[in-house]
Amino acid sequence: MEHKMQLYGFNNLTKSLSFNIYDVCYAKTEREQKDYIAYIDEQYNSDRLTNILYKLTEMIGATVLNVSKQDYEPQGASVTFLIAEESMVSNRSGETVVAHLDKSHVTVHTYPEYHPETSIATFRVDIDVATCGEITPLSTLDFLLGSFDSDIITLDYRVRGFTRDLNGKKLFMDHRITSIQDYIDPKTLEKYDAIDVNMYQTNIFHTKMLIKEVDLQNYLFNADVYELAPRARLSITDNLRREMIEIFSGMNVY
Repeated sequence: MEHKMQLYGFNNLTKSLSFNIYDVCYAKTEREQKDYIAYIDEQYNSDRLTNILYKLTEMIGATVLNVSKQDYEPQGASVTFLIAEESMVSNRSGETVVAHLDKSHVTVHTYPEYHPETSIATFRVDIDVATCGEITPLSTLDFLLGSFDSDIITLDYRVRGFTRDLNGKKLFMDHRITSIQDYIDPKTLEKYDAIDVNMYQTNIFHTKMLIKEVDLQNYLFNADVYELAPRARLSITDNLRREMIEIFSGMNVY
C-alpha cells in the first residue's frame, strides 16, 4: 500500500481481520481459579479494551463514530467501535455531508473460564476488524498481538467485493498478500509454530500459531514452580501442552 492505486469512484472492497487469542494458566484450587478469573477481569476490563481499540483506530487513520462497551457478570467484557475512514466529505457545492460508504467496525470480546477437574483456566479474546476502502487492518497485527498474552492464536483475513481502476477493470484485491505471517514481526513468529491454510482464489487467508516453549513458572497462578515435586511439574506441563494442542488443532485429540 506504499503507492495508492488510482481508482474509479469508491473503493468498495471490505477487508475483515478476525482472530482468537488464548492464554492458558494452571490454577489448582477453587480459590485460585476464582482469583484468576477476577485478575483477568480486572486486567482486561472494558475500559482497558477501549483504550486498546482507540490506539488501533489511530494506527489505521480511522475516525471513531461511536463506542459501545460492557462488562459482564460473572465475567467477560465487550467493546465495539463504529469507525470510518473519513467521517465527513465535501460535495461539489462545498457543503459538508456525512460519508456512508466507508463505515467499518472493530469489536473485542473476552471469555475467561476454567475447568475444575483439570485445574486449567483459559482466557480467550476474540477480535474482529472490518474495514472498507483503503484501510488495511493487517498493519495493526503486531500491536494487537503485543497487547495480550498469547499461547494459541488463530487468524482469518478475507477481502470481499470489488472496485474498479480508471479503465473500468474490476479489482478484487487492492494490495498484495501471500500470508498473514508476512505482517507479523519475525521476532514474534520465532516464538510460535505457525501454519497457513489459504484459499487464494477467494482471497481467504488463515493462520494458526502455537507457542513453542512452555516455561511452567509462567503458567502457575500465585504459585512457585520450586514448591512442586518434579513429577507434579511434569504432569502439569503435560496437561498444559495437551490443552494447547487441542485448542490449536480445533479438535479433541486426547
